Amino acid sequence: MDFEADNDPTRYRYEVIAERLAELITSGQIRPKTPLPAEGSLAELCGVSLGTARHAMQLLRERGLAVTLRSKGTYVMRSTDRIGSR
Repeated sequence: MDFEADNDPTRYRYEVIAERLAELITSGQIRPKTPLPAEGSLAELCGVSLGTARHAMQLLRERGLAVTLRSKGTYVMRSTDRIGSR
């Protein structure tokens, strides 16, 4: 996953990360029910703080693209389960 493509200093890193993951999800490159990286792993992968990675994942949940299951991880939601897709 390439998160360095957008180095716009006017955008928050968590927005860039969430947007890139959203693109991968909506394009089908990351399929439904696929686990997303743990927040710590995502932070390391992107070279950001844990708080930044958490914020990015929260944006995905708010957009209805992912769901976090306690003690299980965060997974891509099926498009039929997404908010506003009914």
